[in-house]
Amino acid sequence: MSELMNKHLIACGNILEGVDSIFTWKNKVERASEVLVILKTKRSMFKEIVYVVEKHHSYEVPEIIALPVIEGSKEYLKWVDENVY
Repeated sequence: MSELMNKHLIACGNILEGVDSIFTWKNKVERASEVLVILKTKRSMFKEIVYVVEKHHSYEVPEIIALPVIEGSKEYLKWVDENVY
């Protein structure tokens, strides 16, 4: 995550450890303890974030998705805008 911060691709990241995941991989049901990372950024940074995460992630196909922000406080969104460039 530090590379994402150093490149100003994200304003903030939350790391949630101990996420219990169940998923299908290569036709087999798997269960794993994973780390969920939530990144606060701008839509324009998505492709670069995908590149950095895929370069460093141990999974062959890591979950990298974007969820829309429907609303946010003016001050918080301004802070994100000022810190991602």
